[in-house]
Amino acid sequence: MSSSVAQNQRVLSGMRPTGRLHLGHYHGVLKNWIELQHSYECLFFVADWHALTTHYEQPQMLAESVWEMVVDWLAAGISPGAAKLFIQSRVPEHAELHLLLSMITPLGWLERVPTYKDQQEKLKEKDLSTYGFLGYPLLQSADVLIYKAGLVPVGEDQVAHLEVTREVARRFNHLYGREPGFAEKAEAAIDKMGKKNARLYRDLRRRYQEQGDTQALEVGRALLETQQNISLGDRERLFGYLEGSTKLILVEPQPLLAKTSKMPGLDGQKMSKSYGNTISLREAPEMVEKKIRTMPTDPARVRRTDPGDPDKCPVWALHQVYSDEAVHQFVQQGCREAGIGCIECKQPVIDAVLRELTPIQERAQEYEADPAAVRAIIAEGCEAARDMARETLDEVRRSMGLGYR
Repeated sequence: MSSSVAQNQRVLSGMRPTGRLHLGHYHGVLKNWIELQHSYECLFFVADWHALTTHYEQPQMLAESVWEMVVDWLAAGISPGAAKLFIQSRVPEHAELHLLLSMITPLGWLERVPTYKDQQEKLKEKDLSTYGFLGYPLLQSADVLIYKAGLVPVGEDQVAHLEVTREVARRFNHLYGREPGFAEKAEAAIDKMGKKNARLYRDLRRRYQEQGDTQALEVGRALLETQQNISLGDRERLFGYLEGSTKLILVEPQPLLAKTSKMPGLDGQKMSKSYGNTISLREAPEMVEKKIRTMPTDPARVRRTDPGDPDKCPVWALHQVYSDEAVHQFVQQGCREAGIGCIECKQPVIDAVLRELTPIQERAQEYEADPAAVRAIIAEGCEAARDMARETLDEVRRSMGLGYR
């Protein structure tokens, strides 16, 4: 796959295995994945090595958590027919690329990653003064770069993290994309495109490099995607030559801004296992109802006849996610005028959550009953991921002088 195709069509995202997922995961990540899988070539992976960077002392939780999470992915609607699902540690090429990239990555780049000190502060009870924790942003970079993934779904607050990956790719290409006779090889590759296409390519390259015509750059990239007479190596060479740079070995990924979802927990804070305020995707219906019915409400409403303020009630935050405008008006008026009680306010949320969870739980039961099918899906995804990863790693090895294997 060419760099341009990868940049426009290949999406990579992962999730640490933490066991069964909750509605926060569903609304914050999985719904976005479900949408993306129908528009892009998607790879979704279980980041089990990343889990070890902060939970290395709890290996017993990993195996069970991995499979529980995969079942929830499938039950939520992630399709193995539309996306490749795999486990990070089953693709050892991630680790080798991480090692090779560590040879060229300045230490300061890792120390300045925003989450490095933040996580150390939040997880004071853990000993995170480890090489693995310091290097996890580079492992994340390897996860993306090994597949030449051009798009990574992130929230606005995570864009800065992706910049490390972009810098690493840029530095790698600068150091190792300067192959001997690069310009001569590129010109020879142009001639293989045929007279008409060669003339068009040279014109587009000139317009971009001399006039800064970005449209010419995009047209040039599209032209290269259609060429059948050139090898993959020549194609990568010509992408770099078009931009005036060297051969593009690693693709600089672009952020794919995800729709932000602030799924509230049962106490009004962000839904999180650490806060104990979650509803899991496989929560029993009676427990869902009990949890929502016992949610705290506006403390000013001591009695049924006391007027309340929905803006001060955690239940209102759930209405923002699950209720339509008619229910919003019903809740606002009923609460402020003491026309409804808190149980009446909560019932539409209970009904909506149960409607959402019912098909997910039905699919989960099918996968729970057939663990062999789940493992087969992952095995197939791991094999496909390894094929892609090997191709990139072979190119990386050759460019770093390790092609004598």
